[in-house]
Amino acid sequence: MSGPKPDRRAFLTARPFAHRGLHGAGVSENGMTAFDAAIAGGYGIECDVRLSRDGVAMVFHDAKLDWMTAASGPVAERGAAELESIALRDGGGVPRLSTLLDRCADGTPLLVEIKIDHGRDIAPLCAAVADALARSSAPSVAVMSFHPLAMRWFARHAPDAVRGLVVTQQDKPKWRGWIERALALALARPDFIACDIRDLPSPFAAAFRQRGLPVLTWTVRSAADRARAAAHADQIIFERVDG
Repeated sequence: MSGPKPDRRAFLTARPFAHRGLHGAGVSENGMTAFDAAIAGGYGIECDVRLSRDGVAMVFHDAKLDWMTAASGPVAERGAAELESIALRDGGGVPRLSTLLDRCADGTPLLVEIKIDHGRDIAPLCAAVADALARSSAPSVAVMSFHPLAMRWFARHAPDAVRGLVVTQQDKPKWRGWIERALALALARPDFIACDIRDLPSPFAAAFRQRGLPVLTWTVRSAADRARAAAHADQIIFERVDG
C-alpha cells in the first residue's frame, strides 16, 4: 500500500524567501549574485519576470530598464541576448528565468512573480514561464502574480504548477478590497496567497489559513515585521536592511 501523497506545497513554508535575492551592499536585486548569495545562505528565492521582445522570460522587476541599469526604455523592446548583455548596477547582466531555474535544481525553493502591466495580454509571458518550467529540473518552484488572470492561465494550461495570488489592501477602501479579493480568488483558484505584511492581521488571511492553505507575507524588513509574520503567516518573503 502506498503512503500518503506528499504535499506539493510543502516547500513554500520550508524556509524564508529572499525578496529579489539577497541583495543590498552593492549587490543588485534580481541578479545572479543576489540569487547565489541567497542559496549560499540557505534561503529560498523570490524573483520577478518580464517578457523580452523575442518571447523569453527574463528576471527583472520594472517595466523599464532605467532604474536598475545604465540603459533605458522598456524591457519588452529588447531581445533576450541583448538584455543579458545589459549590466545591472553590480555588473551582472539581466538573467533569463531558465538560468535561475538551473541554479535552483538543487531544491532551492523559488517563487516566480509574473509582472503584468495594465492592459497587456497575459498569455505570452505566462506561456514563456510555463515553457521554462517545463524544461527545468528545479523541483520546488511556484508561480504567483497580483493579476488573477495570470494564475487562471496556469490553472488551465499548466495545472501542475503551484500557483499563488499576491494581495494587498493598501490604498484601497475596505469594500473595494473585499470585492477584488473575492473575484481574484474565484478566478485564480490559488494554492497559496502572498499577503502584504502591512495588512496583517487580516481576516482574509486567517480564513485562508483555516482552510489549510499557506499564507506567505511580504516584504518583511524588521524585527516587528517578523513577529507579526510569525503570528499571522506561515512563511516570510524578506529583505535584509544593510544598504
